[in-house]
Amino acid sequence: MSGVTPERLAQARAGLDRLEAGIRTIYIGQDDLLRDVLTGLVAGGHLLLEGSPGLGKTLLVKTLAGCLGLTFRRIQFTPDLMPADITGGPSLMKGPD
Repeated sequence: MSGVTPERLAQARAGLDRLEAGIRTIYIGQDDLLRDVLTGLVAGGHLLLEGSPGLGKTLLVKTLAGCLGLTFRRIQFTPDLMPADITGGPSLMKGPD
């Protein structure tokens, strides 16, 4: 048994409903996108939001972070951006030898 009781499930659903209501006070429209983002959050997965400029992708994620009390950071992707530019990597340093 996974330990999920109907009461815990109802509490989780109520919390998700409060989160969605908080987001909707700032983010209006794009209902399918909001539902997909919340599904990804609950599933513990990763999301890649793609779309034309001005559709509210950044606003949605910024609002979600604010409602959850998290820090929001944005990375502007460019054609030459490498994963190590974000995560860091080893750097060679010239020593005294």
